Amino acid sequence: MSHKDYSAFYEKQRKLIESKIEKAFDGLSPASLYAPASYIANGGGKRLRSFLVQISAQAVGAKINRVYNSAVAVELFHNFTLVHDDIMDNADKRRGLPTLHVKYDLSTAVLAGDSLIALAYKYLLKDCRGEDIDVVKDFTSAMIEVCEGQSLDKDLETAKKFSVEDYLEMIRKKTAALLQASCEIGAKLGGGAKKEVRALSNYALNLGMAFQLQDDLLDLIGDEKHFGKKVGGDLLEGKKTYLFIRAYEKAKGNNKKELKRFIENKGAKEDEIDLYREIFTELGAIDDARNLIDEYSRKAIRSLKNIREEKRDVFIWLVEKLIKRQN
Repeated sequence: MSHKDYSAFYEKQRKLIESKIEKAFDGLSPASLYAPASYIANGGGKRLRSFLVQISAQAVGAKINRVYNSAVAVELFHNFTLVHDDIMDNADKRRGLPTLHVKYDLSTAVLAGDSLIALAYKYLLKDCRGEDIDVVKDFTSAMIEVCEGQSLDKDLETAKKFSVEDYLEMIRKKTAALLQASCEIGAKLGGGAKKEVRALSNYALNLGMAFQLQDDLLDLIGDEKHFGKKVGGDLLEGKKTYLFIRAYEKAKGNNKKELKRFIENKGAKEDEIDLYREIFTELGAIDDARNLIDEYSRKAIRSLKNIREEKRDVFIWLVEKLIKRQN
């Protein structure tokens, strides 16, 4: 495991990307489009995807400034997905602030989201030279997969038949695909060898799976102050997360009846969140989630064997940071 603390390095890179995202909207008009787009893009967050672009370029021997524009691009892309995700989920809070469609209106939010993906391409192309067509392909493939993942997420809400495998495929597309693309873009623009690109891609895939499962867990057992979203929101929205599906597979008797009632009612009421938390705990679904998070985390670290040893520590530190997080 990593013994070095990269928190200061991470914070420095996060602030640098935030300043570049802020500047990305300077002088753009009309304000009716770009003020809402800037509101969501500058609303904080971990800047995890930009950091993955940066450290992946560094891992293959490039300077971080080679990929600054691409780091901005993946963050703009990510925020595009959040705008549309919040609309589809009828979410009223994101990072502790009103969601875009709540602060403005639905039409403004849709258009602002669209503008973010267009700006993302503009910034990605600033880093691309003639031979970097693969980078654009990776970015575009990730966009397709994220949209497919979002659609699979909505399908799961109404599905009568479902499995843990269905859920894992959905989060692979919806969450892990963009993390994978971030590492691939950084490594390819940095001139990495195929084995290095593959190693970082596999790392990000497993990190993304662990990250989303941890998110599901925090949604149920996290502290709302730290989490920035309503705890129990997935239950209120009728989402069949890993926790629900795993519990459903193991349930019998009254527990099974309660879980079936959740499906029939298309979600839980606020005063039922504690009941479902107790059911998930009793059936071992929370422990199973923790074990699976640990398994994906270990796979992520094992994927780094083709990365130079002195470059691995920051990736290992990042796994530990994300899995121990409270938000």
